[in-house]
Amino acid sequence: MPIIDTHTHLESFARRDQLTETLARAQEADVTGMITVGTAPDDWDVYRDIAARHWGVVHYTVGLHPCSVDQGWEKAVAAIEGYWSTAAGNASGAAAGDPAKRLPPAPIALGECGLDRFHLPKDEAKAAEIFAWQCAAFDAQLAIAKRLGCAVVVHSRGAFSESVARIEASGVDWRRVVFHCFAEGEAEIAELNRRGGIGSFTGILTYKSAENVRQAARAQGLQRFMVETDAPYLAPALHRGKPNEPAFLRHTAEFAAKDVFGVSYAELAEISTANARQFFGLK
Repeated sequence: MPIIDTHTHLESFARRDQLTETLARAQEADVTGMITVGTAPDDWDVYRDIAARHWGVVHYTVGLHPCSVDQGWEKAVAAIEGYWSTAAGNASGAAAGDPAKRLPPAPIALGECGLDRFHLPKDEAKAAEIFAWQCAAFDAQLAIAKRLGCAVVVHSRGAFSESVARIEASGVDWRRVVFHCFAEGEAEIAELNRRGGIGSFTGILTYKSAENVRQAARAQGLQRFMVETDAPYLAPALHRGKPNEPAFLRHTAEFAAKDVFGVSYAELAEISTANARQFFGLK
């Protein structure tokens, strides 16, 4: 049963010349689609090129990760919208015509963007300065997403309430918002769902210490479930300590089916894939 990895980072595999075998292992594990998520200007073109070469299999996003925000964030954010205006459409479209002459695919979402207190420096003044940049960069990216009407992939670590408040103030359609790598609890997932947003889940779901995350997934429900690797980070328990990769999505999905929702893998894969296609506008 095919399934989509809704959040991965293929840059490290590409730069080590391991992308071909990584994608082959994913296909063998029935991971037939994946979304490689932008974090900074130095990976946006890499991901656009990968998506163009693997049309309809690899999709990509463009965004400035909060941990990539510095005092020059405005220049980076100003370049985001151009990835839509110079593209042929998103990678779910038909790969018609001569590939050499085809315009590159458009991103399917803006992100990941958001707020991260966890990685701030210990110096309080410097931390406050960087967090202010993060807030400004997040607001600017939300404004672009609202203008484009595109999906938004949110990174929120140690800043859930602040992230929610800024999205609320932006006027972005909550139905187009996903908090990736959801690691909060039932109360927080209820806040997202009440507004129309969702959380997606990584290999953290399989960790013994993550009962709060499993409870959040159950509270959101199978009908809203999406699954991701966040590779090369957060390998599921079976592979913990190793670099994660899209093929390992199968283990997280199998665990979620059996131990979180009590359904067959085929049912979970079908629902998760349908949710991913609907949320990101994939045909």
